[in-house]
Order: sequence, then C-alpha cells, then structure tokens
Amino acid sequence: MPGNEWEKIRHLLVVQDLQGQRTIPLQETTYSIGRDSRNAIVLRSRSVSRQHAILLRVTLPETDQYGFRIIDGNFKGKSSTNGLYVNGMKCISHNLQHGDVVEFGNNQVQAKYYAVSSISDKAFSESCDAENISDFLLEQANVANPFQTVIVDPNFEAASETALARLASFPELIPNPIIEMDLGGTITYLNPAASVKFPKIREIGTQHPILKGLLNAVEDRKINSFSREITVNQEVFEQCIHYLPESDLIRTFIVRDITEQKQAEAELRQRDRLLQAVAEAANYLLVEMNYETGIDKALAVLGEAAKADRAYLFKNHLHLDTGAMAVSLQFEWTRINFTSTRHHWQNQLYQSSELARWYTTLSGGKSISGTIQDFPIAEQKLLARDGIQSLLLVPLRLEDEFWGYLGLADCSQERLWSRHEESTLLTMAASISGAWQRQQVEEKIRYQALHDMLTGLPNRVLFNELLAKALPIATRNRESLAVMFLDLDRFKVINDTLGHTLGDKLLQIVAQRLKDSLREGDTVARWGGDEFTILLPQVNYLDEVAQVAHRILQSIQKMFCFDGHELYISASLGIALFDEHSNNAEILIQHADAALYHAKDIGRNNYQFYTTTLSAKTPELLNLEKSLRYAVEREELIVYYQPRVNILTGQITGMEALVRWQNPEMGLIAPNVFIPLAEESGLIIAIGEWVLRAACLQNKAWQEAGLPPLTVAVNLSPKQFRQSTLVEDVARILAETGLDANFLELEITESTAIADLEFTRTVLHNLEQMGVHLSIDDFGTGHSSLSRLQLLPLHNLKIDRSFIQELTTDVRVAHIVKAIVTLGRNLGLRLTAEGVEKQEELDFLKSIHCEDVQGYLFYKPLPAEKATEVLQNKHTSALEMKSEVGLL
Repeated sequence: MPGNEWEKIRHLLVVQDLQGQRTIPLQETTYSIGRDSRNAIVLRSRSVSRQHAILLRVTLPETDQYGFRIIDGNFKGKSSTNGLYVNGMKCISHNLQHGDVVEFGNNQVQAKYYAVSSISDKAFSESCDAENISDFLLEQANVANPFQTVIVDPNFEAASETALARLASFPELIPNPIIEMDLGGTITYLNPAASVKFPKIREIGTQHPILKGLLNAVEDRKINSFSREITVNQEVFEQCIHYLPESDLIRTFIVRDITEQKQAEAELRQRDRLLQAVAEAANYLLVEMNYETGIDKALAVLGEAAKADRAYLFKNHLHLDTGAMAVSLQFEWTRINFTSTRHHWQNQLYQSSELARWYTTLSGGKSISGTIQDFPIAEQKLLARDGIQSLLLVPLRLEDEFWGYLGLADCSQERLWSRHEESTLLTMAASISGAWQRQQVEEKIRYQALHDMLTGLPNRVLFNELLAKALPIATRNRESLAVMFLDLDRFKVINDTLGHTLGDKLLQIVAQRLKDSLREGDTVARWGGDEFTILLPQVNYLDEVAQVAHRILQSIQKMFCFDGHELYISASLGIALFDEHSNNAEILIQHADAALYHAKDIGRNNYQFYTTTLSAKTPELLNLEKSLRYAVEREELIVYYQPRVNILTGQITGMEALVRWQNPEMGLIAPNVFIPLAEESGLIIAIGEWVLRAACLQNKAWQEAGLPPLTVAVNLSPKQFRQSTLVEDVARILAETGLDANFLELEITESTAIADLEFTRTVLHNLEQMGVHLSIDDFGTGHSSLSRLQLLPLHNLKIDRSFIQELTTDVRVAHIVKAIVTLGRNLGLRLTAEGVEKQEELDFLKSIHCEDVQGYLFYKPLPAEKATEVLQNKHTSALEMKSEVGLL
C-alpha cells in the first residue's frame, strides 16, 4: 500500500452508554455531543445534558496532522449540568491523547479516544465494527512497522487560548466565502471573502440568493449537511450548508465558482437543441405538402430552439414601382406577446442606406451577426422600430444565386450569437432553399396538369375539382350555384379559313374577355376546342346569373382586331342551376350542355337556362309542385332581406323582402325554379300573402326592438296584383301585424303596371290612400316611358340592374340612366338603383344625384337574424357618433 496511508493518523472515539458500545471514526472538524437527537454524537442517558460537550479538531504545530480538543458545554458557552471528566478529572476543556477516557457526568456514559497510525484504510474501516478495539488494533500491527501512538504534549501551542483564537480566525484567511446565520434569519458572521464577493448580503438578508430558502431547507431535511447550486448575478456557485443544532446556527460555505462549467453545459445543451431543431424542421420541409405550412413550422421550431424572439424569411424581388432590387418579409415567427412586423418589411429597396451593407454582405455569402449598437446608425434606426437588440442573418442561395435571407432576432437582450447558432441557421437556409426549389418544380408540374397551355385557363380536370368543392359549400350556406357551357358560334369556319395560328390567338383573347366578364370568385375553364365552362358559386337569385350571361355575350360580340384582321363572332350559352334536378357535378354539366344546344337550336347568340318547364312536366316536377303546396304550412319558406342604402349618408333607408325555399329533402331550391312553378300553378298568391305577412311582422319586431323605423318592400307578382281582394288583404295584414302603412312599400314590375293602366291606377290609388308606399320595380325592361307612369301614384322608381351593369362600359346606357334619374326626380319620385356591384357604378350614380342603391357592393340578401345584426350595428354606430358630437 502507499506509504502515506501508513503515516496517516486515524482518530476514533469508542462510546459506551446505556444502549451499548459503538465506535465513531472522527473525520469532521466539529462534533456536538449530548442527549438531544440533533447532536452529531448522541448519548443515551438522562444524566447527560441536551448539549453536553463539543469536540473540536485542532491542527498540531508545525505538522500537517491534527488532534481533537473536548470542551464542556455548547457553542454558546453554557456548561453541562453534571460536568465533564477526563481520566477521572473534572475539566472545562482538554486536548485528547490516545487512551484518554471521558465521562459525561457519571460512569454511566463514557468514551475512549484512540489516535493511531500504521494501519490501512480497510483495517481502519473494519475497526469501527470490532468488539474489542484495543485487541483489534494490536492484531493489525506488524514488526516492520510497529504499532505507533501519537503522544500529544499537553503544553503544545494548540492547547492555549491563543491557538484557539488562531483556529477561530481560520475562516478569516481562506478565499472561500463563509456566512453564518441564526434561525431567526440574522447574519451572525461574514468572513472577509464573503464581504468582498457579496457586499450587499447584509442589506438583502434572507432574500439574497446565498441565504434564500435556507431556513425552510434546514427544517425540511433530516440531515444537517447538504449542498446545492445557486446563481448570483449570472454567476453560478456550488454551496455547502451545515446546520449546527447545538448553537442554532446555519453555516454556509461557497466551495467553488462553477459559472464556466455551467456555461459549457448550457452550450452543449443548446447545441443539442439546435441539432434536433434542424432535424425536425428538415422533416417538416420534406413531408409537408404545403410549402408555406412547412416554412411556418420550420421557423417556429428554429425560433424556439434558439430561444429567439423572432425568426424571419426574407425574399428578394424587383421593386413594384422602380424595378430595382428589393426585399420583402415573406414568413415570420414571433414569440408569444410579440406582434408581427411584416408590414414594416415590404418592398424595401436594397440600395437604401439601411440595407446596402446587408445586400453586399449577404450576396457575398457572408453572415451578419451582432448587437445593433455595433451596426451603422441607419441600420440601428431601422431595427429599433421593431425593438430588436441583436440580429443574426444568413443568406439563402439557390444554384449560387442570392434569393433572400434567413434571420433570428432577440428583442430582450444584447446577445452575441454563438457559432453553433450561426451554423444551424446556415444548415436551415440550405434546407429551405432545397424545399423552395422542390416547391417551384412541383407547382410547375401541377400547373401544367391543371391548366390549358394555350389560354392559361383551368382545364377540365381543375374545373371538375372546383365544382366538386363548391357543391357542399353551396349546400351548407343554403345557396345555389350555376354552371355555364359556352360554345363559339361558327368558330370552325374561322379556324379553317384563316388558319390555326389565328384561331389560337382568337381563343386567347376570348379567354381574357370571359375572365373580365365574371364576378370575383367565379371561374372560367377551357373545356376543349372552342368550348368553355364557367362556374358561378354563391348564387342567390336568377338575375345574378342572367347578368353574367348577358355580359359574356356582349363581350364576345365586340370586334376582335389582331394581325391585320377584324373579326366578329358570337357565342351560345347554356346554364344549369344547382337544384333537385341538377344535384351533382356530372348532371350539372350535362344539363348546362343540354341548355347550350337548346340555345343553338333557337338561333344562336343567346343564353338559355336548363329547366323542366321547357318540356312536359316530369314526375320530378310534379313532385316538386306537390311539395311546394305544403311549403307554407310546413314553414319551409324563408324571407331574406336586402338593405337599401342612401348614397350620400350610407344609412339604410329600407329593406327588400326576398323569398327562399329550404326543402328538408331537396335542400335549398333556387327561386328561378319554384317561382315560375308557383306562378303557373297559382300557388304564388298564397306564397305572396305569406311573404307580405312575414315582412310586416319582422318590420314591427325591429321597431319594437328600438331600431329606427324604415320601410320594408315586398314584391307583388302579376297574379297577386290582379286579385280583386288585394287592397283588403293588405289592410287586413297591416291590422293583424300592427305595422303602420307608412312603413310598407309594395313593388310591381313595369310590365305589370302598363298591362292595364286604368286598373293599375285604381288599385295603386286605393293603396296610396291607406298610406302604403308604391314602387315600380325593374324600370326600363317593360318598354314604357315615364310619361305613361306619371299617371300613377308612385313614390319610388327602381332602375333595373341590367342598366347598372353597363354604366361603365356603354356611354349610351349611362345617358339613359341619367335621363331616368333626372325625369324621375322632376316627377317627385325617389330613385333606387338595383344591382350595384362596383365602386365606379356607385360614383356615377352619386354624380347624377340618384338617392338610393341596392347591391352586393353594400349588402347581399340576408337572413332575418343577420339583417337584424346589421341594423343594430348601424344604430349603435349612429348613437356613438351623436354622443361624440354632443347630440345626446
């Protein structure tokens, strides 16, 4: 065994009390001895004080060995009750020598002290379990190294009070901070190292990280000594705590500064997190079918792993106005509580002073990293608006071309980005560039698979996909949709005569005109050859479809000029509406095709709706008519309301009631299907009366809810208007619903009004006498004139939507509308324009002093609940405005 193991002095205390004998190796610096269970050495006897004595380790002069001194009483100086005896002599303190026998008050409890050498660690450990310690130690001696004992001179320096004082001053000399605190939380001692390292510890007290939680920790733990890690001002220390129960003190010792170790461990953990993030993000970029979703997920994983506040992807492009190189923020991830900054980073020129350095550096393949205080002033101002304190940017390159950059930002601290973070970002940039390239290729392949290469329009495959998606949406929203089939008239003649090149050019122009004729959200596709299909989702009334069909045919009739040729062509159009007869994609297209051939049969250059009323009644049509007879009593009819808006004020001046049929088996049935059927079967009279009553009840409910009073307009069908009891029926419904006649407006079409002018004048006069407002609907379609209508007691004139749609494209129509408004105002009529969908239409109507408008530019027809919400919101806004200007 090593020589130093033989030379080492071993210290033992063999204790004998009422519970027997036990051997204690003395290895600590201090031991408290007494009856209390919290002592280091517990003696089992009532004659022993709770804290009887202290065993204190002292260093031998001029050696590296030590001995032990035993002192009567506790650390506070309170003596024991029955005294301390060493070798039969009572004493206050004594430097123990090998073989000394210590008695604690009487001979019931005693201890024998041993100090030995020339014994191995193993033998020393086994001595603690030996029954006769003296015999055991003798057995371990050998001749080459005889048994040795250390004889301590009673006059050695450590026995004096001076030596004890020097021992006590030991904490004053070491560089490790030592602090003592009593159980009341008061600091009782600081060594110089502690005072220097933690100058505010007395001021902060138990809230200082060194002392925080110690009182609870001592109470909760069953052992008196333990260690922990603490952080003070970003420095990490290993701290040992020793509880001295005999003196009610907690002594803490700062073993070492482990800040660098912890930083190294944190860097390793951060590197592992970043590597895992790269793998996870790369997986998202590979498996996500949607490129944008993959980028969003990848940035989120990267930002979280890097503990950044923002993660960016910027993409280069040409400036929208100047054509110079610019950059925009395309994707952004932000930590919770941070708002998006995307609006700050759109269409930013690289040639600006803020970004010129970035372009030079990043396009050269280098990164930009650091705190913004190290950036040029112009860049600091740019980044300060987003609260950025530190930034890391790496270039995105594809086939050696600089196409953007990837970035991480910290808005919470001035952060120096590590090489691991930079390399991770570079790896991520490579993955994103690869994913972007794949996405470009996939998009090109998909585009070619779903689009017509000549016109750029969707092809038959994509049209079928869009139609399949639109059908369940229409069902869910209780709307209809329309499918149109268009064929160019005599296109084959042009193609054969002038050649396929010119024919292809003609198809391209036709495709563009078709797109320009549609509403937002509509789709036109090239079906094949000179055939096109058109999808109109979100259809609520027949006129919407008719207007689009009319615009399409007009656009194609205009002259085509190209390659020195002037061509005139026309088209035929078939239309099928989603209803119980055309209830799936395949049948809709078949019925639209059938309607197209019907349009060709009756002379081309027109549009026709597919409807069963065109032929003999089928069993399906008879069943529909039967169901319609029960629609009113089964409450299957619904009234929608379309607001009428004042052009100048934007206020709602009235509501038009429009009927819908929601059949529980067949779903939402388009008005163009059941209204003609109702007219033909006579059911329109019962339906009209139900709509009139429902509209009056709803208007009365709005008034009782405190909403501003307005008129509700109800259309009267020709058959309903010619009922001999019409005036009495209106009076009865007004009385039953409690609605004042001034808030009801009845509308008849122009053609209905002029069919029998004398009859019309009589009926309208009687209704006017009641106080009902009267209106001519669809003015301009009945080939009459205001000079004839001025004979009637009218209040309102509604300009047909077909005029409004051509306001901005046909100057003649604009003159007609202006003349109608001027004459109408001169006759004292209030003018309402129907079907207003575009801002330029509204601007023209405002310029000619038309009062009111209806149309999708403001509101589409709404269910009663939605219409009520609109009215309530308008009313609330008006009240708030009055309150602000002091009118309330």
